[in-house]
Parts: sequence; structure tokens; C-alpha cells
Amino acid sequence: MTGGRSRAVVFGMGIVVLLLSGCGELQRKGVGPDGAPLETYTAKQIFERGEYEMSRKDWEDGAFYFGEIERLYPYSEWAKRALIMQAYAYHKDKDYENARSSAQRFIDFYPADDDAAYAQYLLALSYYDQIELVGRDQGLTFQALQALRAVIERYPDSEYARSSVLKFDLAFDHLAGKEMEIGRYYLKRQHYGAAISRFRVVVEDFQTTTHTPEALHRLVESYLSLGLLEEAQTAGAVLGYNYQSTEWYEDSYALLTKQGLEPKAFDSNWLGAVYRQMLKGEWL
Repeated sequence: MTGGRSRAVVFGMGIVVLLLSGCGELQRKGVGPDGAPLETYTAKQIFERGEYEMSRKDWEDGAFYFGEIERLYPYSEWAKRALIMQAYAYHKDKDYENARSSAQRFIDFYPADDDAAYAQYLLALSYYDQIELVGRDQGLTFQALQALRAVIERYPDSEYARSSVLKFDLAFDHLAGKEMEIGRYYLKRQHYGAAISRFRVVVEDFQTTTHTPEALHRLVESYLSLGLLEEAQTAGAVLGYNYQSTEWYEDSYALLTKQGLEPKAFDSNWLGAVYRQMLKGEWL
């Protein structure tokens, strides 16, 4: 038996030993499961070991082995394959910072490769999957939007473009939700000017999201509370033009009629410009 075949057999036997013993610390010292240095294994053998760890959902160890290929066999075809696998392994392990790092390296080193689209998608997911409650800082949401847009614009014909569009819309809606949360906070405390500023952002910058009808209704509430009747009526008119069948319009209509008013557009405020845009088909 040749030395190469012998090494491959020992490598395979080492897998069994690890399963039986539950000991995986040797790899952290840069050696294989049989105790021999990883430098003595081929890139293919190390890659297969990484795949094995992935198959048993040991994402951290899988990422380690793929990283060793990049270290030991840089610029090889195996290193390229290992780098995208490492990014995937880190993402599965929810190690998003390292997932981004690996994905970005792949994009930088292999921008024309067929897997570059997937690397960009993984980069975007590493931000997107960290978006949590609307009360959290929105910096990651902005970064997710930028990365998702990159997938859509650079790889429009890829299989990842459609998923990126859907996630982009959800992340965009998430940002609008943050503005609404803050606006409601101010409105509840009767800080009407601050509340109006937040609801206006939703109407002007996030008008395609699910939060726009409520934002218009809250503007009606806020403007009525300040005695700005024309602004309140115009907000009601915009709401009625696009969302007449919603509960938000019903509530706004009730608030206006209770004060002897009706939804009506006036040109003397910013909502009047929005109403004119709607009539021209330039809004939403």
C-alpha cells in the first residue's frame, strides 16, 4: 500500500475513532484525527473531512477544516470551493461576522465565479438573519438592504435574486415599523410634533410598506390634536384615496366627522403634494 493510500485509510479510520471517543480537540491543534499534521493530507481529503463534519451538523468544525484548506492550499481550486463552504458553515453556526468575512473574501478573490452570486447572497443573509425586534438598532437592517440590493442588481438572473427581492421588502417594512413604533411612542405622550415627523417619514419614504395606512391615520389624529384641520383633512383624503376599505380609514373618517369635517385635500401643506402625486399616478 502506498503512503498516500495508507494516509487516506488512516484518515478514514480516524473519523470512526472520533465518533467513538467524542474527542474533537486534536483538530484545534492543526492535526488530523490520527494525530498526523494536517499538512500531510491532501486538499481533497481535508475538504471531505469538512463535508463530513457538515453532514453531522458540526458547523464549527466544518468551518475549521475548510479554513485549513485555504491556509494550506491557497489559490487552489479546492481553496476556492472551501471558502464558499466555510461561509456557509459559519452562517449555519450563526457566526454571522465570520460568515460575512468569508463571503466577502470569496467575492473579492473570485468576482466572476459562478458562486459569486451565492457568496453575495450569504453576505446579505448574514445581516438579514440578525434583524430581530423593531425595537432594536436598525443599523443591521440598513446593511441588509444594501447587501440584498447588491444581489438584485449584480445578479438579476440568478436563483437568489427573487429571494433577495422578498427579503428586501420585508427588511424595508421592518424599517417602517421602527418609525411607527417611535411615532406611536411620541403620540401616546402627546408630543405631536415629534410623532408627525415619524409618521411623515413612513408616508414619504416607506409608502409601499404595510405601515402606510396606519401612518396616515396617526397623522389625522396628531393634526386634529394640534388643531391643524386642513392637514388632518388632507391626510384623511390621502388615506381614503388609497385605503378606503381599511379600518384605518374608517377610524379617521369617524374622527373627522365627529368634528364636523370630512376628508378633503388642501394644497397648502405637504400632504397636498402627496395627493396631487396620487392623482397623477406617481405615488405608490
